[in-house]
Parts: sequence; structure tokens; C-alpha cells
Amino acid sequence: MLDYIVVGFGLAGLSFVEQLENNDKSFLVFEDSSQKSSRVAGGLYNPIILKRFTPAWSAVEQIQKAIPFYKGLETKLHKSLVFELPVLRRFNSIEEQNTWFEACDKPVLEKFLDQKLVHNTNTALDIPFHYGKVKYTGRIDIKYLLSSYIKYLGEKNCVIHESFDHEQLIVTKNFVSYKGHKAKRILFSEGFGLQNNPFFKYLPLVGNKGEYMIISSPKLQLKEAIKSSIFIIPLGHDVYKIGATYNNQDTSPETTSSAKQELVQKLERFLQVPYKIIDQVAGIRPTVRDRRPLVGTHPEYKNLHILNGLGSRGILIGPTVAENLYDSIQNEIPLDKEIDIKRYDNFFSFL
Repeated sequence: MLDYIVVGFGLAGLSFVEQLENNDKSFLVFEDSSQKSSRVAGGLYNPIILKRFTPAWSAVEQIQKAIPFYKGLETKLHKSLVFELPVLRRFNSIEEQNTWFEACDKPVLEKFLDQKLVHNTNTALDIPFHYGKVKYTGRIDIKYLLSSYIKYLGEKNCVIHESFDHEQLIVTKNFVSYKGHKAKRILFSEGFGLQNNPFFKYLPLVGNKGEYMIISSPKLQLKEAIKSSIFIIPLGHDVYKIGATYNNQDTSPETTSSAKQELVQKLERFLQVPYKIIDQVAGIRPTVRDRRPLVGTHPEYKNLHILNGLGSRGILIGPTVAENLYDSIQNEIPLDKEIDIKRYDNFFSFL
């Protein structure tokens, strides 16, 4: 009998599987690549919400956990995955500059915001009011990470590439069974696919569609990530990721012309050199209205667990909450009430 079956393998699934690996637990992953939000994400890790100059939720704890986590995966997979990348916030006015200076003096923020403004020297960009620099930022090559880890699991015969049929899951008091595979427990980390999960669909997960453009611009010559109304993220070899959009009305997986138009308009407000669009990608972020992940154990079936709702900050959130969930299951350490799905038990009681 296996210790775990894991359904879904984005950043949430990977983070939990790594906990299982590190604790010598046996497992089998089911992954059909239907949910693409992790694979198409920008890959930036950044502890600050740059629209309002406020710290992200539990930013200090999460970044202290996340960077060693991904560095460890580099060693494990023998791949380069973590790239230090400065993030510069483009100011739109003198007032925004002053707000930045005020934020620099606040507890927590002073650790992450540089008080010295960065003057633009790149004529490819229109930056009349300079930049603010965020510390402790970088980029994770998520797509490469996920594909490398899946390959690693394949070599260990720990992954099955097929859609999970929830109707064939048999749940008993002491184990679960699925198509001849038995396990003590099962974890669902299906992203927006949660909408098809009969055990956890009572949870208020909201799909938020994000689209990116990939452009080529040899004259841009940018070495930092720039945040304005959108991000410009350098990928190397004169290629950049531009995005992202946010749309909670459209949950289709296809790219749209309206998102492309929005990105083009925002980009051309400050990009001064030619570029060529070479790709466009889309994914549905699994988000929750209270902006906290969905972590925990089913109210009725104690061997069914969930790790979901990481939203747009899954890179930083994933490693911490995966460890929290593992400790909750295996060591009976209570989950933080902010992330525990018990906060939605009243939703389940109405079923």
C-alpha cells in the first residue's frame, strides 16, 4: 500500500511531493497537464505587492522557506532553475515616489524596499520618474522545473499521465483505492480543476484567467524585470514575457485577442523600440476571495486532503503551506486558521 496518491502536479503538487520525498513516503502522482497556470506563469518571486507598496501575506516566512527549497531542487534535478533578477517598479508620478519613500520606513517593508531611486539609462523605455528597486527578488523557470520533476518521477515509476476519474475513487476508513492502487491517503492539488472534484467542490475557489505575451526585441537590452501596469520579464536571448491580464469572467483555456490588445496597449505606453510578438499563453489561476490558500483535510473523510488556491504567488506560498499540511497530517500540528479549509465548514454543512 502506498502512503499517498497525489492528483495534480502544478506548484502545489510539486511542493507536497517534495515533502513526501524528503520524508521517505511512497506515492503515486496522477497528472494530465490540463491545468496550465503554473506552467505559463511569469515565474517571478517578489515579496511586495507593487501596486500598493505593501508586503505580501507572510512574505518574510515564505521567502525564507522558498529560496532554499528551489535551490535544493536545482541540486536534486541537476538543473539551473533559480535566477536572481532585480525587480524595478516604474513610478508614474512624483506622488508615487513619495509614497515609496514612506513605505521604505515601515516595518517589514524596509527590509525589501531600496530607498535609493534607480535612474533609467535605457533609451528603449520611457521612464520619466525613475524606479524603485525591490530586494530579494528573482525568477524561477517554472515550466522547466515542472517538466524536469515529472521526468524524474517517470524514471522512478511514480507518475501516471492520465485524467483522474473521481467516480472511481473508493474511500474507506483506513485507505483509499483507485483503479487497483491503494494508499493510506490522497491529496488533491488540481488547481482550477477543483471545480470537477465532488469531494471539495464546496470550497469557494474562483478561476482568474491570466494571459501573457512572449516578445522578441533585440533593441530592448533589458537585464531587470520592470513593473509598470504590466511586467516585462527578461527570459534571455532578447526574449521577454509580458503580462499578465486578470479576468475572473472567462475560464476558457484559450488565448484571446482582447487580452493581446490590452497587453499591447499597456506595453506601448512606455516601450520605445520595435518588438515582435512570438507567442501568447493563458492559464486559469486558482484563487480564493479571501486571498488565502485552501489547505487541509476533508470534514468527513479524514484521509482526503487538499492543497490549492495558491493564486498568483504560488512560487512563494507553495513550499510553506505544503510543509504546513504535511505536518498537520503526519504530526498533528494544527494548521494556521487563515489557510485551514475549516474556515469553510459551514459551506460543507449546507450540501
